[in-house]
Amino acid sequence: MADFRIQYNPLEICRTVVTERLNALGISFSLNAPGELSVHGHLTDETRLQIDKALKPYDISLIEKGSENIVDGIKYAIEELLDSPTVRTEKTSAYLSEKLGYSYSSLAKRFSEETYTSIENFIILRRIEHVKSLLLLGGISLTEIAHKLDYSSVAHLSRQFKKTTGLTPTTFLRIIEKRKTT
Repeated sequence: MADFRIQYNPLEICRTVVTERLNALGISFSLNAPGELSVHGHLTDETRLQIDKALKPYDISLIEKGSENIVDGIKYAIEELLDSPTVRTEKTSAYLSEKLGYSYSSLAKRFSEETYTSIENFIILRRIEHVKSLLLLGGISLTEIAHKLDYSSVAHLSRQFKKTTGLTPTTFLRIIEKRKTT
């Protein structure tokens, strides 16, 4: 038996699934910014139900733009920021403001009111999840992970990892390896 870890790009998978499912239904559409879809022509209730049914097995759902939850938009934009090396070079506050069309202070206020944490803390938590994923994939050193995720140093990554998880990256890996053997 051979065991593998899977590396994937969630945004690309989502785009592919939506494209395949809507093409199969013969629906004319365009994918705009990540996470945004325009259905061309009149969208009947029956067509909407078909789309929902086709996407439901993939845990993808359509949300009317007027009822869009701004916090979900912030979370999505942060994932995009963390997944793209070119986007990561932008300042987070400027990126979120431009992407979502609100001032950063109003986004930060809304985010903390609904999630009880700051945008900055959420970004740290998501970065640590990315670190965990890369550690679990193996074949990449902590130095490479720090560079890949734009940490200033391995020491900074390790401190943030320990503060967030209570474990050093090395201890985290040891625990995972021990679980595999038991």
